[in-house]
Amino acid sequence: MKIELIQNKVYFNNGSEKKEIHPFWLRERVNGEKYLDKGTQQRLFDPTFLSNDVAINKANINENYLEINFNDGVNSKLEIDKITSEFSNKDVVIKSIEKIKWDSSLSNIKNFKYQENFYDSKEMYDLLVSFYKFGFVIVKDIPITKNYIVEFANSIGSVRRTNFGEYFDVKSKQDPNDLAYTSLALAPHTDNPYRNPVPCIQLLHCVESKVSGGLSTLVDGYTVTEDLKNKYPDFYRILTEVKVRFRFIDREVILENISPLIELNEDKSFKQVRFSPRLDYVPILDKEKLDLYYEARKKLSEMYNSDKYRIEFKLEPKDLMIMDNHRLLHGRTAYETKEGERHLQGCYIDYDSTEGKLRHLKRKFNL
Repeated sequence: MKIELIQNKVYFNNGSEKKEIHPFWLRERVNGEKYLDKGTQQRLFDPTFLSNDVAINKANINENYLEINFNDGVNSKLEIDKITSEFSNKDVVIKSIEKIKWDSSLSNIKNFKYQENFYDSKEMYDLLVSFYKFGFVIVKDIPITKNYIVEFANSIGSVRRTNFGEYFDVKSKQDPNDLAYTSLALAPHTDNPYRNPVPCIQLLHCVESKVSGGLSTLVDGYTVTEDLKNKYPDFYRILTEVKVRFRFIDREVILENISPLIELNEDKSFKQVRFSPRLDYVPILDKEKLDLYYEARKKLSEMYNSDKYRIEFKLEPKDLMIMDNHRLLHGRTAYETKEGERHLQGCYIDYDSTEGKLRHLKRKFNL
């Protein structure tokens, strides 16, 4: 991507096309202490109050800067790299981290170790990059103090409170309002598909584990759905098109959300999976379409539950797992309560927390 000047008009050229950059677009981006707050980087002027007749009197490219004199008397010096980065219309920090597909053969993934000043360290930056690559990370040696998971989550961003509270205790108990609070095995699923929006990220902190079972299981929904698309395109298509109703009923709340099992971005790339067959209700459709849908959902479930895609491991006390609830499915193997206690604490945060932290650390360490 290059910036070019022709008769005081500014153009961008990406090699395949060349287009003029609107003078008003450039005028909105003027900097300097008169126009931009140094700390917040927020404008000190309202661009909607500017004249629509903004034009460039004179422009010059000086090394890495574009120097412009506008017809309203304003002069500005704009960084060319910042101008070109905006033409991708993507978050260059987050989108530049490529998702790594994985299955049951995944091994040697790095675990991170909690340490003093961890929250604002280069290690935290590396942790977040790994999280975006694989969809999960495990942090060792997290203190086992009362509700420490909330402090950890808030060090990244802000806890997403739900009807389960600011945090929740995952252990077997009487009269549970969710199967998570039993000792039963849990098949691969995503959490809270009945919410709008669905919580993005789940944190689970192992406080106590004295049982031989209760292994944590993970499946990469991104890998599975990409394989489904390649092997069974008709199944993939209908699972991205048909929206099902997810419902959760408790004593004081009824939650519903209508969404597809596989959600795509505008460019048809992967965005999110939802999967919780105990909670979904398929709409009434033509028999032929429902025949295809049920066949597709069954195949997707077979893949999610296949040994080919699942990894299993035991969370030990002081382990904390951070996982992408829009990408991964999680579950657990059954365990016997008579063997002892299995106690995890969980909470949710959203992408703005991890994304904001990652951008900050990238800036701090000049990465």
